[in-house]
Amino acid sequence: MSWRSMFEIESHMEVQESTEPTDEPGAPRAEEPAKEDLETRQVVEFRLGEDYCAIDIGEVDSIVEIKKVTRIPRTPDSIDGVMDLRGETTAIIDPRTFLGVEGESPDADEQNVLVLDRPDDKQKIGIRVDEVREVATYTEDRIDTDDDLSNLDTQGISERVSRGIIRKSNGGEDDAADGDDLNLVVWVDIDAVIGQLK
Repeated sequence: MSWRSMFEIESHMEVQESTEPTDEPGAPRAEEPAKEDLETRQVVEFRLGEDYCAIDIGEVDSIVEIKKVTRIPRTPDSIDGVMDLRGETTAIIDPRTFLGVEGESPDADEQNVLVLDRPDDKQKIGIRVDEVREVATYTEDRIDTDDDLSNLDTQGISERVSRGIIRKSNGGEDDAADGDDLNLVVWVDIDAVIGQLK
């Protein structure tokens, strides 16, 4: 699948939305906002090592496959080099080097680059990730900015560049209700990622 056309067909993609448990017949309804009243956030989910991460879809210009990356002398290890992307020189960042991601990275032809949409940057920037998984939509009540992320294996992600976590249900409505079988997706602060390079 070509990720380049992902955003052009976004309206036709099935996105994951959180669900709330259904009340028993006759039971009083809790004082909670209706789901349609909750704000939603759409993100691009990706994998780094064993951790699952996400960034706001509005911060992503495009998703492309790794092409030839030219190494630039005397640049930090976190900068792989530059890649020609549709005639525009794009700097490629490898966040594994400064986030303490463990394990070997996949082969280059299995990885993707998230090209960022940052108009104020002097040069286009892309982030190398192990795998792009999906575009998903979550209601704000599934995003926690105060949760303790100490149980994540990659502490560099939680401590340096996290805005919070997304509680992603791995099962049905009952799982979302009682907290069982939930995957934690790190909601990444792109400004913090770029700040690590300075």
